[in-house]
Amino acid sequence: MKLHWSPRSPFVRKVVIAAHEVGVADQLQCVRTVAAMMKPHAELMVDNPLSKIPTLVLDDGTVLYDSAVICEYFDGLHAGPKLFPSLPRERMTALRRQALGDGLLDALILWRGEMMRPAAQQSDPYLASFAARTEATLAALEREAQDLESSAFSIGHVSIGCALAYLDFRFADRNWRNNCPRLAAWHATFLARTSVGATEVVDDA
Repeated sequence: MKLHWSPRSPFVRKVVIAAHEVGVADQLQCVRTVAAMMKPHAELMVDNPLSKIPTLVLDDGTVLYDSAVICEYFDGLHAGPKLFPSLPRERMTALRRQALGDGLLDALILWRGEMMRPAAQQSDPYLASFAARTEATLAALEREAQDLESSAFSIGHVSIGCALAYLDFRFADRNWRNNCPRLAAWHATFLARTSVGATEVVDDA
């Protein structure tokens, strides 16, 4: 399987963590692909017209995107404990957590993009909105941290863990752990997983 990949992308990290968790990481051929928002990637667009990563190309030519679809595909390739639970209540919780983690990542990426613009072109309302959404999400996760720790590891844990790791990577000065001690304790266990240690984000330009 060919995976359009970048060592900086948190959504790519999410699918590679999932691949490690379910035992299919050794089946991936990772192809370094730069998917810049302001510059569509012509070769990538042959596989994914949205010019976004991660994009997975199966051996038969089938193309899968985005991260949620790819992770669920991986989860169907093994017979062990599932990242996507089958029981309705557990599945809905996992999917909701995935949506929360992915949504936080979307906000953080847009927030950083706005901050990278020249100061005179930055929108104060946008910056304030991203900050407010992030703080509200962290507060919600702090309230849910005990259940994150006690529930079976799922795609929701992967998404939330990747979002918090990206917050560390791009917004280290925010020191989110100061106000979220229970969430910080859970995230430490996430970072200790073998799959997470094998997929550390690298800013290689």
